[in-house]
Amino acid sequence: MKNTTFLFCMVAIGLSSCKTMQQSRIMTTAQFPSFSTEGHRGGRGLMPENTIPAMHHAIDLGVTTLEMDTHITKDLEVVVTHDDYLSPAFMLDTEGREIPKGEAKKYVVFQMNYARLKQFDLGSKYYEAFPQQRKMKSYIPRLAELIDSVQQYLKQTGKKQVFYNIETKCSPEGDGILNPDPETFVKLLMEVIEKKGISPFVVIQSFDRRTLQILNKKYPQMKTSYLVANKKSFEENIADLGFKPFILSPVYQMVNADLVKKCHDQQIKVIPWTVNTAKEIAELKALNVDGIISDYPDLLVH
Repeated sequence: MKNTTFLFCMVAIGLSSCKTMQQSRIMTTAQFPSFSTEGHRGGRGLMPENTIPAMHHAIDLGVTTLEMDTHITKDLEVVVTHDDYLSPAFMLDTEGREIPKGEAKKYVVFQMNYARLKQFDLGSKYYEAFPQQRKMKSYIPRLAELIDSVQQYLKQTGKKQVFYNIETKCSPEGDGILNPDPETFVKLLMEVIEKKGISPFVVIQSFDRRTLQILNKKYPQMKTSYLVANKKSFEENIADLGFKPFILSPVYQMVNADLVKKCHDQQIKVIPWTVNTAKEIAELKALNVDGIISDYPDLLVH
C-alpha cells in the first residue's frame, strides 16, 4: 500500500512538473504585439460595446488586442461592462423599454444577480454618440463566456491568437457599493483567467492602482497597465503606483515625445486611449507609441 501511494505521488509530481513546464513554454511564446491595435470596448464606434459580437467583429477587422471592462455582480460573476449602472444612453430594460435617465442609479451592476442583468437589452437602442454603430439585440456577457466564444471563434476562423486587455472597474469610493474590495475583485478575475488558460495573453489595466498593486504582489507574472488621466509627471505616476508596469496607458492628450522617451528608457510601453481620428492616430504613431486604443479599430488596421 505504501509503495502504491509513493508511486502515485511521484506520478502526480511528474505531471505537475510537466504542466508547469508547459505553462512556462506558453509564457515565453506569448509575444506581445510590436504595435498593439485595440478596439475600445470591442470597438464601440462600430458595434454595441463590450459584447461578444463586438469582439468577433474586431477580430475580423484584424486587431491584435481586445480591450474590455469588467465589473462584478451581486452573485460574484465577472461580467464585461463599463458603467457602474446600466446606461440609459444605449440600454433598454428587460421589457425593451427606455430606462429613464433619472432612474439609472436604480440599476447598479454590483447590486444585481447575473440572471437578471443578462435580461437587459444592450445594442438595440440607437446610440447618439456613435451613429455608425450597428444595431442588434445583445446582452452583458460573463467574462468566462466571452473568452470561450472568442477562443472558439479564433479556432473556427483560423485567426491568430489575440491578446485581452481587461480593465478592473472599481474605486475606493465604490467599495462595497459599486464594486467589491480590490482583493476580492482580483481574486474573482484571476480565477476566470486562469481557468480559461489565457494568462499569457492577458493585460490587466486599471485606474485603480490597488488592483494593479495586488496583481504585482500576488500574480507577478501578469502584465499590468496603469491607466492615467491627470497632470502628474511620469515620475509621479510611477511613484504612485509603486512599481514599473508593463504598460503606461495615458489619455492621448498626455502623450508627447518626452513621456514616450521616459517610458521606453524604463522598458515601459505606452498605449494611449481613446484615439478616434486618422490624424491623431498618425501623430501618435509618429511619436513611437506602442499601440493605440480606439473606438474605431478599422482606423488602426488600414
